[in-house]
Amino acid sequence: MRLSDCHNHHDFRRLAQRRLPGPIFNYIDGAADDETTHRRNTSSFEQCDLVPNILRGAQEVDTSVTVMGQKLSVPFYCSPTALQRLFHHRGEHAVAAAAAGLGTMFGVSSLGTVSLEELRRKHATPQVYQFYFHKDRGLNRAMMQRAKAAGVEVMMLTVDSITGGNRERDKRTGFSIPFRLTLGGMMQFAMKPMWGINYVTHERFRLPQLEEHVDMGNSTMSIGRYFTDMLDPSMNWDDVSRMVQEWGGPFCLKGVMSAEDARQAADIGCAGVILSNHGGRQLDGSRSAFDQLAEVVDAAGDRLDVMMDGGVQRGTHVLKALSLGAKAVGLGRYYLYPLAAAGQPGVERALGLMRDEVVRGMKLMGCTSIDQLSRSNLRQR
Repeated sequence: MRLSDCHNHHDFRRLAQRRLPGPIFNYIDGAADDETTHRRNTSSFEQCDLVPNILRGAQEVDTSVTVMGQKLSVPFYCSPTALQRLFHHRGEHAVAAAAAGLGTMFGVSSLGTVSLEELRRKHATPQVYQFYFHKDRGLNRAMMQRAKAAGVEVMMLTVDSITGGNRERDKRTGFSIPFRLTLGGMMQFAMKPMWGINYVTHERFRLPQLEEHVDMGNSTMSIGRYFTDMLDPSMNWDDVSRMVQEWGGPFCLKGVMSAEDARQAADIGCAGVILSNHGGRQLDGSRSAFDQLAEVVDAAGDRLDVMMDGGVQRGTHVLKALSLGAKAVGLGRYYLYPLAAAGQPGVERALGLMRDEVVRGMKLMGCTSIDQLSRSNLRQR
């Protein structure tokens, strides 16, 4: 199977599975517990149908949106995801370059493998920095100061990960950073030698956003222990309110799911909220972001920008979310599979396919701009 044979999310997933060792593929592909929420994230879109309008003269369409003060050429963006250079040696460079080429926003994770300063210098695209809330309040301030100095436009605090989810696929293979593989996991690496060759012949794997604060180089700290030992489950609204004021620019919360929390985010001055269940990787059995979207938009959509991620695999999924009032839609696994399959060309192809699907869908819906999409275009089954 070649990149040119990939025409949708499922094709990229199959190609990534062929190229990645099993433990790394399952890290991308897996979710928490029984993975019920992970499956629901996509199936929720199937419970809602589009109702097109005809004869509207939709020869040319404008797919641009403005989100948290950032102008995007398309109504979707690359959500921040961790450990990208495990999937391809170019990692965040490949994704940021593809996002810049399309004119959309790119998120850098605090668990990213390329420094936010380097990404900011090399790629001209609106950039979000995603981080977690640490017990060390000085570390939180240092991360925000570093992002501001680098020229990051939007600060994003992930609030659904005060402890790590129960990801059983990773437990079976022993996947962790640093690697502590089971025998079965090691055998799966041996079956994909090209991944190992690329891993050892390119730049050393690093976590540059954290390396000044967390020692992961000599096995004294793992990603799992980072979540259990360094993150602060006592985080509350007063803590976040202070951070919003300290940042002084667009600040959003990722992992909001309830209308009450969205209203509270607006009260403390957040510019946006992202409805997300972390791709089903945290609380299994939680509701899908798409199912919660209308309720949250109604509660706080006039006071901040409401976005969502989780399970988005098609341009029609994006159009359904926009019709319910989302300002933009985040992509995660959707670009990680093509990253693993083919690096930057893979991500460019995947994002281009999504853009084409959005454009085609808007024409078939009789809409020439995003603001023409509304709930009148949807029917629940």
